[in-house]
Amino acid sequence: MQNLKNPRKNKKKSDKDLVIDGLKKLASGKINDAVSLVFAEDIPPPEQLARLQLFNISSVKRVKGGGVEVQFFDRQKALEKLYEYALQDENLSDNLLRALTDPEQIPDDSGNFKKSEMPDLMA
Repeated sequence: MQNLKNPRKNKKKSDKDLVIDGLKKLASGKINDAVSLVFAEDIPPPEQLARLQLFNISSVKRVKGGGVEVQFFDRQKALEKLYEYALQDENLSDNLLRALTDPEQIPDDSGNFKKSEMPDLMA
């Protein structure tokens, strides 16, 4: 049955959208659940563990002294990747606008514009 309350859920996300969503979670996700888990005296039951938000954790290790070492993904790297995606989208939209406003120019593989070698069919 389709989700009529939220039609956006009906659409399948592209791989790029999934990557961007993941990077956003890494860049701004909360680490409260991970920190509370590290400081918990007992390991929570599996049902409770399944509800914790642990997406930002890159690794967990038990150290010899009985402690736990938790490493998180690098937020700065996630933000840098998001910035790169934003620049790519901006360049694509700029190229589209140029192509629409000046059909005589076509971007080459390097993103530079050169005069089209196609004949003018409107002449």
